[in-house]
Amino acid sequence: MASKKELKKDLNDRFGEIIDGALINQEANSDDSTSKTEQLVDDIIAEFDQLIEQINKKDTENRGKHLKSVRESMNKKADEFIERLNNL
Repeated sequence: MASKKELKKDLNDRFGEIIDGALINQEANSDDSTSKTEQLVDDIIAEFDQLIEQINKKDTENRGKHLKSVRESMNKKADEFIERLNNL
């Protein structure tokens, strides 16, 4: 079972790396991608907040199963964000 602390750290690291990549991409490219990059970063932050809320949820019946589903959701969303970053 993953601990909340480890899961939060993984979430922060994974989404932080995607945001860093988006900002580096924005600096490397012209101003055409600025609005798309800002939208991607906003979406990442919104998803981050939602996942943190899910991690901190206390009224779950099976804590381990709940955290596992949050991790799966995090990985799925991270893959989607990486795909969007690659398409910028």
